[in-house]
Amino acid sequence: MFPVEKFRSLPTPFYFYDVALFRRTAQAALSEAQKYGYIIHYALKANAGEKLLRLLSGMGFGADCVSGAEVQRALSCGFSPESIAFAGVGKRDDEINLGIDHRIFSFNCESEQELEVINELAKAKGAVAHVALRINPNVDAHTHAHITTGLDENKFGINLWQLLDVAKKVKQMSNLKLVCIHFHIGSQITEFSPFTELCAKVNELQGQLEQAGVTVEHVNVGGGLGVDYEHPAEHSVPEFAAYFATLNRHIKLRPGQQLHCELGRSIVAQCGSLITQCLYVKELQKKNFVVVDAGMTDLIRPALYGAYHKIENITPQRAAEKVYDVVGPICESSDTFDKDVTLPQTQRGDLMAIRTAGAYGEVMASRYNLRQLPKAFFSDEV
Repeated sequence: MFPVEKFRSLPTPFYFYDVALFRRTAQAALSEAQKYGYIIHYALKANAGEKLLRLLSGMGFGADCVSGAEVQRALSCGFSPESIAFAGVGKRDDEINLGIDHRIFSFNCESEQELEVINELAKAKGAVAHVALRINPNVDAHTHAHITTGLDENKFGINLWQLLDVAKKVKQMSNLKLVCIHFHIGSQITEFSPFTELCAKVNELQGQLEQAGVTVEHVNVGGGLGVDYEHPAEHSVPEFAAYFATLNRHIKLRPGQQLHCELGRSIVAQCGSLITQCLYVKELQKKNFVVVDAGMTDLIRPALYGAYHKIENITPQRAAEKVYDVVGPICESSDTFDKDVTLPQTQRGDLMAIRTAGAYGEVMASRYNLRQLPKAFFSDEV
């Protein structure tokens, strides 16, 4: 899978993307969605690499953006404005104006005050902005607390007790057009029951809105489909067929309504790996450490969430094995990729692959300790 000898000439740490797997994964998602006429907006927050975005826009994906810079990146990489959904609990005025100027598909609005601001900004431009109400459905996604977004205690969305009042008010705002209701309950969801529960909530809320005289052309159920971090080779493409079949089985769209979703991690995670080099091996009485040249600045998920990534020594294998903690060079004890990892006996200079790093990896890199940002290389170019 990895062209190890070619990697020797590249500056570690770096991200390596399997373009063939990326294309295959994206096409699998698109094909399953198209069976039901659903639209996928790729979530740029997962990975905003320009090459990957151009491939997706060329395949016909829409874009899910959470900042003005992401909107601009999507536009520059070929996504049509009418395919761009702009979410986020704290949109600045300049970001909103950007979306208005380009007549994007929707602003996914998270508060009554945000709706008022967009209405005023659109009025100043003599425009009508298309908006979605992001509804907090109070559905437990059964995922990590830091990446669940659909509970009453979360900062996201309009709470259920506010919904009817807000929906009626937005209809009275002359420079807004309510086109969609939007939901997103969390990320890295690996069982389908939360999606089933979400569909039931969508059906219930649609009925309540219709009784209040509010109808919409579109329903956006967000994203959240997870990937297999433990077995990246065996499960390289997520269960898109089961995911879209679950939505189709349980959601009750009205005649002419269009369903949208916002997948990110599930499309890009497995195609990316962080390649790093062993700097030192420390063998102590209680612990063996492999110190690599990648750190939490390059991949923060293990330090931030305690997230798991499979680690492989991709140097030609040695028969003997040892148990190591794999750690980075950053001056933080949390700069640890994993503990008690069984690896072939590892030596200085060995190359390691930290797998399933295509999502929330490169895009979250920082320059803490004044480290250089990792470069990206692609399988069709190396």
